[in-house]
Amino acid sequence: MLVNIDRYQMAVADSDACVQAWQHLLGAELASTDEIRHLNATRTRLRLGKGFIEVLQPQGPGVVADAVTARGSHFFAAGASTNDMAGVAAQLAKFTDNVLTESGQMYVLGADVGIPGLRLVISEHEDRPSVGAIDYIYEATLLAADAQQQTERFAEVFNLDAQSFVNIDSPRFGYNGTLTLFKERELHRFEVISPINPETTMARFFQKIGPCLYMGFAETNELWKIEQKAKAGDLGMTIDRPDERSEALVADQIWLHPATLGGMMLGLSRPSMAWSWSGSPERVTTVA
Repeated sequence: MLVNIDRYQMAVADSDACVQAWQHLLGAELASTDEIRHLNATRTRLRLGKGFIEVLQPQGPGVVADAVTARGSHFFAAGASTNDMAGVAAQLAKFTDNVLTESGQMYVLGADVGIPGLRLVISEHEDRPSVGAIDYIYEATLLAADAQQQTERFAEVFNLDAQSFVNIDSPRFGYNGTLTLFKERELHRFEVISPINPETTMARFFQKIGPCLYMGFAETNELWKIEQKAKAGDLGMTIDRPDERSEALVADQIWLHPATLGGMMLGLSRPSMAWSWSGSPERVTTVA
């Protein structure tokens, strides 16, 4: 029913600054500008990878204005695509009558379907060429009080096959949960996790904000170039490179800090690397 994670929406106070950040570091390209009436927000759509970054700025009172007032600029909504909009609408109608439709997209509030913290925009699937320094985005992370319970709810609400899901456990970052892979052998999914170590940044964030979208992840063939460009600009990031690997070689992954991209944290993995924690470590290619 869901094909892929195809976009991220950000709620921001300054659309121009956010757009410039994504353009400068990752080569995002301006696609269009319009407005989303029910959110009372302008929308700047950037093409990046095979999908979009949609930057929302409030025009006046409304949901986006309230979100920016409460949290500043941040990851507001995840986007997923489908080849069956009518089927998704019928499935969601089993759980809520509060799905809004505007400009051909469906807007789902997680609280209405029993998934606190989620905001989701569903669009008709399109095959698009990659744009910029990203090959494709593949993940949206939801912080949950009970990851197991929320994972079961995702499967129920979005008609996902739980047999394709992969459990995830990160002692390094202090969380556990599930990757709700939409299809076996493909990376696209929600990551539904709960902090388990109260001393971590994630746990402190969760204590302050509660259930919410936390970050996204993308795959890129240009990870080393992005790292060097971020270093040259003194932009905030965290690098995951094995100790024995030369800095002249690509890292396994990096995390671009929220301030670097106007309010949203984005993880980037080198090609195939995400399979090391996504159920098929044998698919990971080595770095020469």
